[in-house]
Amino acid sequence: MKVCIAEKPSVAKDIAQILGANQRKDGYYEGNGYQITWTFGHLCTLKEPADYLPEWKYWNLRYLPMVPSRFGIKLIDDSGVQKQFHVIKRLVENATEVINCGDAGQEGEVIQRWVLHLSKCKIPIKRLWISSLTEESIKEGFANLKDGKKYDNLYAAGSSRAIGDWLLGINATRLFTKKFGQQKQVLSIGRVQTPTLAMIVNRTLEINNFKPEDYWELRTIYRETEFNSVLGKIKTKEKAEYALSKIAQEPFNVNSFEQKEGVEKPPRLFDLTALQVEANKKFGFSADQTLKHIQSLYEKKLVTYPRVDTTYLPDDIYPKVPEILSKMSYYSRFTEPLLGKKIRKSKQVFDDKKVTDHHAIIPTGHVQSGISPDENKIYDAVAKRFIAVFYPDCKVSNSTVIGDVLKLEFKATGKQILDLGWRVVYATEKSNSKTEEEKIMPLFKEGESGPHEPRVDQKQTSPPKPYTEATLLRAMETAGKRVDNEEMRELLKDNGIGRPSTRANIIETLFKRRYIERQRKNILATQTGIDLIQVIDNETLKSAELTGDWERKLRLIEKGEFHPEQFKKELISMVVDLTNEVLFKSQDKFITITPEEEEDTKKSKKTKTATKKQIKIEELTCPKCQKGQLMKGKKAYGCSNYKSGCNFVLPFVFLDKKLTNNQISDIILKGKTRKISGFTIPNASEKIDGSIELMKDFSLNLVK
Repeated sequence: MKVCIAEKPSVAKDIAQILGANQRKDGYYEGNGYQITWTFGHLCTLKEPADYLPEWKYWNLRYLPMVPSRFGIKLIDDSGVQKQFHVIKRLVENATEVINCGDAGQEGEVIQRWVLHLSKCKIPIKRLWISSLTEESIKEGFANLKDGKKYDNLYAAGSSRAIGDWLLGINATRLFTKKFGQQKQVLSIGRVQTPTLAMIVNRTLEINNFKPEDYWELRTIYRETEFNSVLGKIKTKEKAEYALSKIAQEPFNVNSFEQKEGVEKPPRLFDLTALQVEANKKFGFSADQTLKHIQSLYEKKLVTYPRVDTTYLPDDIYPKVPEILSKMSYYSRFTEPLLGKKIRKSKQVFDDKKVTDHHAIIPTGHVQSGISPDENKIYDAVAKRFIAVFYPDCKVSNSTVIGDVLKLEFKATGKQILDLGWRVVYATEKSNSKTEEEKIMPLFKEGESGPHEPRVDQKQTSPPKPYTEATLLRAMETAGKRVDNEEMRELLKDNGIGRPSTRANIIETLFKRRYIERQRKNILATQTGIDLIQVIDNETLKSAELTGDWERKLRLIEKGEFHPEQFKKELISMVVDLTNEVLFKSQDKFITITPEEEEDTKKSKKTKTATKKQIKIEELTCPKCQKGQLMKGKKAYGCSNYKSGCNFVLPFVFLDKKLTNNQISDIILKGKTRKISGFTIPNASEKIDGSIELMKDFSLNLVK
């Protein structure tokens, strides 16, 4: 019996119908020599820390870094998952052949391999590798099943990614939470999440700290055309008005008028990121919403596999293009001019060398029906982009006019569309982008002159623009580098942060943890997010470029050009270095004691105790601002200088332990108490003893 394992019940049902397995069983279909079963996405996960060592259950600095000698996987703790797994395991044990019908991508490969590993599958595995879920595609895929070993590198990259996220995420999160977290606050750190947050925090701080400056621009209107002075931003009003007074009564002279014909090529086909960017700009959809809509369209057989990072098609798709276009009856007004003649074949569209596991997102040709209005918007974007790439280039005329008044130069540019070409597909759509607006100019002659209307415009410098989901996705794709050129963006994709299929989830995670927030379309860091990034001294954790380099290595693993063990070793080394750096740096956060104070500590215990009893906390100087004195509140001591901005606070109770005056004075004067017993630690089964440290950021930390 051949056992097929799909990633979802709906896909399993489609495959079963095509293969003739029409008997519905508990957890699978059977018939015609096949048994078709399914997962629900992830049935397995990497083991938790406590699965390796019991003491790793506790969030304690002494156990860091946690590096398992060998990583293991386990079933997710869910009754439905476990029931379905046992169905799969039983079928696999009695199978003559197993066919992996999981999602044809890195994550899909990991999902299936982990299930097969726990099922102790020892028979050969075939791989169904398809780019759409249409009947034709599934039949073609089963007629050309691949050897499962062909995708070993894909699995190696996926498992390396999961292990890397575990190593850094769990160790760094516990390290920073225990070292810098307040009370039960968890400081979540992630390999991709943290550099993404750092980009948003840096942009937010740039905006918050921006101080606008006034400037003036000199412009003039000649023959209903606006010209800008080459002086650009003039820093003083007096200088601008002086220039205006000089040219106001003088004629405007045209020195040159140049018109050049050019072409604008059709936009590239969509990869997932480009589609998410477009949907955010046009429809205000979040990256996560777009991913859900395009995934639904894929499962409804209307588009090809969506979780892709290429904008190209392989050459073998070219012969199928006329058939796909002919089936898109709703768009017949655009497709009919293309049919019946040779379809355009551009290197910008067809390039085998730039297609990896899957090609760009395109329609399958199936008639769109039973889809929501939002799904229809996404489908329409994909369909029009597919049609547009086969249209001729748009022909334009670019005009540049140079003039002067008393040798002060002015310039104006404009564009006129001569032939719409591919733009005919979008002719009825209104663009919100100012760059798309035409600026048609009259004809000018060199040497002509005449009166003009000069003016001075007062303006202010603007802060950097906040990220939107569209611009954030682009920044993640290029590891934070600003890139407007599509060719350059293609080259940088291998170094992007995260994968196209995971970026939406990363952004949503930052929202859920309240590290970032939406203000209309803009994305800004919250104070919590800002505080987290500012407490992380280690630049490696926050570096978009370094994270991009890790992504590049994961892609090289996928290609068989980098060894997974080397990637794992590099991450382990980084986690060890990070742990040592944070722990040792924390020693510098004690308050330094003067030689005189050190001498005092050599007195007898009895004398010291007596001295301490005489100390009044309210007479101590604030350790943070070194100006105010401590004052007693309802739940904590604070600084008397609080109105001037000092926010130092020292609570009466720390980890359920009420502090004595002696212990508080030790914290203020020495930066550390002696060992104290009876602290209550979250998730710990028993009370813990330790000393309280005053950290560099003036928070308290328990050290065993």
